[in-house]
Amino acid sequence: MKALDELTFDNRFARLGDAFSTHILPEPLDEPRLVVASNAAMALLDLDPTVAETPVFAELFSGHKLWAEAEPRAMVYSGHQFGGYTPQLGDGRGLLLGEVYNEAGEHWDLHLKGAGMTPYSRMGDGRAVLRSSIREFLASEALHALGIPSSRALCVIGSSTPVWREKQERGAMVLRLAPSHIRFGHFEYFYYTKKPEQQAELAEHVLSLHYPECKEQPEPYLAMFREIVERNAEMIAKWQAYGFCHGVMNTDNMSILGITFDFGPFAFLDDFDAHFICNHSDHEGRYSFSNQVPIGQWNLSALAQALTPFISVDALKEALGLYLPLYQAHYLDLMRRRLGLTTAEDDDQKLVERLLKLMQNSGVDYTLFFRRLGDESAALAVAKLRDDFVDLAGFDAWAELYTARVARDGDDTEEQRRGRMHAVNPLYILRNYLAQNAIAAAESGDYSEVRRLHEVLSKPFEEQAGMEQYAQRPPDWGKHLEISCSS
Repeated sequence: MKALDELTFDNRFARLGDAFSTHILPEPLDEPRLVVASNAAMALLDLDPTVAETPVFAELFSGHKLWAEAEPRAMVYSGHQFGGYTPQLGDGRGLLLGEVYNEAGEHWDLHLKGAGMTPYSRMGDGRAVLRSSIREFLASEALHALGIPSSRALCVIGSSTPVWREKQERGAMVLRLAPSHIRFGHFEYFYYTKKPEQQAELAEHVLSLHYPECKEQPEPYLAMFREIVERNAEMIAKWQAYGFCHGVMNTDNMSILGITFDFGPFAFLDDFDAHFICNHSDHEGRYSFSNQVPIGQWNLSALAQALTPFISVDALKEALGLYLPLYQAHYLDLMRRRLGLTTAEDDDQKLVERLLKLMQNSGVDYTLFFRRLGDESAALAVAKLRDDFVDLAGFDAWAELYTARVARDGDDTEEQRRGRMHAVNPLYILRNYLAQNAIAAAESGDYSEVRRLHEVLSKPFEEQAGMEQYAQRPPDWGKHLEISCSS
């Protein structure tokens, strides 16, 4: 394991030059203090977890100190925001400190969010507040633990720096890790500003560093785009299967690697609601839960337009046509596994759709239903879950189909079935009210709840002694929390 001064930097994106980013130093926070750190994320940098408790750790990730090898840069990009194109966006409150490569040969961006004003801050102050930083930290690590591709979060550093949002709050920084922070919007920026040389340089950078296997194909850029389509189809299938709502699927928030990042007003479903809108600024429901699937395709189409200098329109359309079939295949596979099924039958899609409609009409807790479905034999489980439904006749009809389907699926033991289902159906998810409880405690100076919740969510499939309160349905107030982009 390494100490903080032993990290090895290789700042590949910074070497692209000033057309792609601007050199700027972070603005330090006052009286920095560690709120929470992820040992698992620290391991990606080969860091000894004990360094998180040292003063220099908080100083490095609050803007007070910097490695000599770091090259902090604010990236420039554009993007479609709620369907409308914004010509220039960029890192308005984040900085790419540099790229660290670990002993396994992996490169990880160190991206500091809340680092102060940059040339791309527009009317903003460049700061992040404690609540939004905690939410992003918890979500990044929770999604990873669920098996959903995501950026990672190393730590949150709190401070006494005042920041004004709807009220005065305290500034914080979150250190994010990802193999790359390049977005769809990077390609859009150079396409719409008609800078073909820089766009070609960006495309070669992404192809060579992040999709090197595609260079062996007859049309490398087309192969790369197909891979991006598949990764996004799989990521969104996992969002849908586990009830995750991103909230702001603008093209500047879509990773070129097909990972979840740039968390804002996200939420996990409590009661199943296909029309759930987690962002209270999304008045038209563009980014509602059910709309995430078509919006994923819309965003890929926007990226495709920006790639027309490298790939023919017909080839791009053909690649885009793969998205929905790939999504449906990934989603149905996940839902079969959540139902405890190991084989495929033609009517499985209808079985899933029928269940979700019943859950929608009865306000059934999405996570707990699947977890309890695997607690016992299919017949006993559905008998116990029956009381959660309003349409008893409808549920009885579905339960009959389901138990018959399970009987046809295989002859494994009840214990084997339980183990298989519990391995894919979490007991603990990041419910908004749990995050809010942790944030409220942290804002009063008590970080123990944030740390405890992070630990629970790091093992979402394992029942943890003494943690029953994290596996309950939310109170009524917890189902109606309004989440904004500053959250």
